[in-house]
Formats: sequence, structure tokens, C-alpha cells
Amino acid sequence: MSDKQKTLKEEVSLSGIGLHTGHEVTLTMKPAKENTGFVFVRTDLEGTPHVEADVNYVTTTERGTTLEKLGVRIHTCEHVLAALVGCDIDNAILEINSAEPPIMDGSSKFFVEAIEKAGIEEQNAAREYLVIKEVLNYVDPATGSELTIIPSDTYEVTTMVDFGTKVLGTQNATLKDISEFKEEIATARTFSFLHELEMLLDAGLIKGGDISNAIVYVDKELTPDTAEKLKKAFNKDNVAIRPNGILDNLTLNYPNEAARHKLLDVIGDLALVGVKIKGKVIANKPGHFVNTQFAKKLNRQWKLQKKKNVPDIDINKEPVFDINGIMRLMPHRYPFLLIDKVLELSDKHVVGLKNVTFNEPFFVGHFPKEPVMPGVLQVEALAQTGGILVLASVPDPENYSTYFIKIDKVKFKKKVVPGDTMVFKIELITPIRRGIVHMQGFGYVGDSVVVEAELMAQVAKNKPD
Repeated sequence: MSDKQKTLKEEVSLSGIGLHTGHEVTLTMKPAKENTGFVFVRTDLEGTPHVEADVNYVTTTERGTTLEKLGVRIHTCEHVLAALVGCDIDNAILEINSAEPPIMDGSSKFFVEAIEKAGIEEQNAAREYLVIKEVLNYVDPATGSELTIIPSDTYEVTTMVDFGTKVLGTQNATLKDISEFKEEIATARTFSFLHELEMLLDAGLIKGGDISNAIVYVDKELTPDTAEKLKKAFNKDNVAIRPNGILDNLTLNYPNEAARHKLLDVIGDLALVGVKIKGKVIANKPGHFVNTQFAKKLNRQWKLQKKKNVPDIDINKEPVFDINGIMRLMPHRYPFLLIDKVLELSDKHVVGLKNVTFNEPFFVGHFPKEPVMPGVLQVEALAQTGGILVLASVPDPENYSTYFIKIDKVKFKKKVVPGDTMVFKIELITPIRRGIVHMQGFGYVGDSVVVEAELMAQVAKNKPD
């Protein structure tokens, strides 16, 4: 899949009934600018208020995920969000003229079809990812439900459901890659047990319900009284139980449709993290509460990752420049060449690496009994990495040198000691003009920022010998 953000090519609308409100509703999905994410817009309310698909706006998870911002609610948002993620969309405006999207057939099928009808357009901005580097999990002690995520190069999801009922039993479903969503998951419809359905009807909910948009597993005796309630609610002359234990007028799309729909819900709820995920999710008895609690945990992890801005690199991959390539670009030599290799390089950023060893000459006299790399040399290493960014862009780098003009906002956050591997990331703050380079630099050891500084330098041609 592309690493560029995507949105819809054009707007597309679909109409139906809201599951819990019973109101006729139209959903219009529209293209959105880069870095917008998914934003619901209530066109039926004054001022057309916006509600971002953000897990921090989740208020209730009873029979669906509800978002609320400044008193404006969006009910049952998970099916349309799952469709957007499943179609590899990053940005979309979702206009609705009611409090919840149409339930359609209880799956994501019609949303996926609408997205494909509108078409998908690649944008210029690069995608960002929450890259899972260690196992994270969330357990709901009240229900035993548990979600775990482990490192993976792609977004994978496995769900396991067991509600302790004979009619449903134990089911599993797996999505190996999000590209399989349309074929494997999108058509899995929502489901309910008969005892739950009866309680919801008695509570005046699921006003837009129909046997055609929810699988009903019959886990109790279908009494004449219950049958009458269902006939009235669904406007049917008769209701009966199929041999597989579900109410009639519906044929399962898959034997494990319940597990597949739970997987669909997991994808929709985790869309609220607000970023694409690289990791494998294992969900045991998932539900909207545990899904969104886990999404909050991932959202906090993402904010921490963003704050640290740790480059996602493989230090063992083939470098852009090894030490010999660096020496061809830079005039520095022992003992003042402070980077060992360059791992990434573009016209706007560079990532370099230094292995800190006890053999460095500065350790001889700088706290010899408590060796620590001098802060001034950490800043110099940042500057040399930035020099690579500049000098790699000129045809004759050996004829140029880079000189400091200003160092600002320097912070040393942690000691750097022998045995550490420092990774330096430099990004341009403004484009290079007239040889003046303004850049932001960070130095990391592992996932921790150890040094940061704003640097300004001038690139000047060397005087002839």
C-alpha cells in the first residue's frame, strides 16, 4: 500500500434508517484536505458543528460507539469508520443530517460500495503511523475481555468470541492485511441475542431495527409473547427460528459472521486512535467498551511517540552513506568527526548515527571516573548531521564548509555514556536560502530524546589553497 495519504475523489451520499433512533438519515462522504482525519458534520444543527473521530470524545459504548463534543452527539459511528479504514482512506468529511449514520444492512458493505463509487485519490502528504514496538494490552476485569497488540510490519486483526451460549459457541476471525477488508469483513452484519433484543425493545431502542440488518441468535425460548413483540417491531406476519438457531428472513454470509463483525467493530473503534497502525491486534471477546479503552491507550502511545518524534529506522540496514561516504562530503577528521553513518536523507531531513565508545578521546579528561559525552559535542554531532543534509545537495561538497551562526533552545535531557548508540534527526525549519540553513535537531538513545536544539548555519565556499 502507498505511504501517501488518501481521500475520496468526489462526494457520495447514501440514505437509510438510524438503528437506534429510527430516523431517516442521509450520510454524505466528502473529500478532505491532508491531515484532516475523519470528521463528522451535523448538517441538521445550527452552525453545522464538527465532531472529530477522536477516541477522547467517546462518551458511551452501549450497543455502539457514541462520540460527543460540546453536547453534539454521533451514535454508532464504527461501521462507517471501519469502511473508511478498510478502503485505505485517511481523510474524509462525513456530513449527516441526524445523530447517527444509517444502519443499512448492519455491516460496512454499503459504505464500502459508496467509497468505491466516489473513487479514491492519493494526496501529497506522507502518512504517519503508530508503530508498535512492544506488547501493549488492556483487560476489562469485569468481563474478561482483552485486547493485545504486538509488533508487526502491517495492520492485522484477530478476534475470538465466546459468549457462553450454545447457539453461537466459540468463533474466530482473522484479517491478515487491511486490503482484505472488502472481501472478508465488510459484509459481516451486526448481531444480537434474543434476550438482549427483548430488553432493547422494552427500553424503546432499536427503532430502526429489522431482521434484515441484524442477526438474532435465539438463546432462549421464543415464547408467544416474545414472538408478538418481534412481529410488531419488525412489521412481520410471522417470525420463526432457523435450524442454525437464528431468526428467519436472514441467511448467514459466513458461518463465523459474528466473529467477523466483531473484527469489523474493532477496526472501526480503533480508527478513533487517529493514525494508521502497524501492529497485530488480538482481541478476545471484544466489545465497544474494551475496544475504545484500548484505543485510548494507543492514542496516548501515539501522542508520546509524536512528542518524542523518534525516527522509525532500522540501524542495521544499508546506510545512505557509510563513514567513507561521510568523509567525502565532510571536511572533519579524527578526533572531530562525530557521526558514523547516515541512515536516511531527503531534501528536508536527514537521520545519522553515532556509536559512542569509551575509546573516544574526550572521555580521557571529561569525568574519567564517570564517563559522559560532553553536551557541546552532542550539539556538534547534530550540526554535522545537518551539514550532510546541506552538502549532499551540492555537486562539489568538498569545496564547501558549514559554519554555526546561531544555536537556540538547547536542552540536554539525559546522560550519554559509552555503549550508547545515538541517532540524530535533523529537519529543515525553513527552506535553504542564500546558504543559510535553519534546522531543528534531535538526538535519541533508544526511544528517549537526549538532546535537542534549533540550529542555524551558513554554507560557505572554501578559500582556494
